[in-house]
Amino acid sequence: MSLQCGIIGITNVGKSTLFNCMSNTKVETTNFAFSSSKSNLGVINVPDNRLLELEKLQPTEKLIPATVEIVDIPGLTKGANQGEGVGNKFLGDIRNTVALINVLRCFDDENLPHIDGSVDPVRDIETIDFELQVKDLESVEKKIQRYEKLAKTGDKEAKQGIEVLNGLKEHLESMLNVRDYQISDKDKNHIDDLFLLTAKPVIYVCNVDDASAISGNSYVEKVKEALKDQNTEILVIAGKLEAEIADLEDIEDRNEFLSDAGLSEPGVNKVIRSAYSLLNLMSFFTVGPKEIRAWTIKKGMNAPQASGAIHSDLERGFIRAEVMKYIDFIELESEVKIKEAGKFHIEGKNYIVEDGDIMHIRFNV
Repeated sequence: MSLQCGIIGITNVGKSTLFNCMSNTKVETTNFAFSSSKSNLGVINVPDNRLLELEKLQPTEKLIPATVEIVDIPGLTKGANQGEGVGNKFLGDIRNTVALINVLRCFDDENLPHIDGSVDPVRDIETIDFELQVKDLESVEKKIQRYEKLAKTGDKEAKQGIEVLNGLKEHLESMLNVRDYQISDKDKNHIDDLFLLTAKPVIYVCNVDDASAISGNSYVEKVKEALKDQNTEILVIAGKLEAEIADLEDIEDRNEFLSDAGLSEPGVNKVIRSAYSLLNLMSFFTVGPKEIRAWTIKKGMNAPQASGAIHSDLERGFIRAEVMKYIDFIELESEVKIKEAGKFHIEGKNYIVEDGDIMHIRFNV
């Protein structure tokens, strides 16, 4: 599914390092600001231990995880909305994403100077927010102008739109983000086509030094305090440490490295799963001797829509879905025992698929 999550942040905070840890698409990392001239797209496997648990009960030739698209967007700085640094082009790249990962520098390194002269992740959040707010304000003002022309012809919808957008304009002028603006469902049609940058859901990743990988540091505490009233997620990873883990191909070496660092899994796994959820995505499974596969769908999809993730023919000719719950399969260990327990479900077109459902689709075209 082409729903992208963008990695953003001030230049030289470790965005590309994080991207390289997650993706097979490797990009150059340097100590120089604005060294990157383009955004980079990676299709990234979503870590899901349920696949391994399913394989224990159903031996299979291959496991295929769900995927998510992550875009590494070059660093922004003050004045980006006016084209400073890499400026407007990359603000446009942010507009094409659905959700954002804001990477914050929470480590000291005299060999990697901060573009603003000192490390202050809260200031960096404010800088990014301001640049995106300015672009959103431009978009809102342009639409108000269009509505004003329509309103002169007596268009009642345009008059309502002006009222809604003027309220949002005032909100943005107060240096607040669109995601925090209360708007009714019936009024959302006035702003949905603008794809506003600060309307996108966001998680924050605090990039710390190796010693702070487990418990964070004073910079992380300042971030948590600044964001305490926001409905968001704050993750802590040590980018340099994660890069060393990612370079290890042998699974035993990797596990030993993780154990020595006091980690149960790479921190980037949590970032990937959070990005997947932030995009409002989830997985259902198909299980068989040829493959066990996690299929990516939007939350709230019904059974025919979900079957379309496998093939359009299944959605077009959908008859029914045979459904087992993941937890039931793990506990009872076979389809036969699930049927004996009365937990094997036959579902029709109105069934809303749940995360972790194991499904077999019956269809006819």
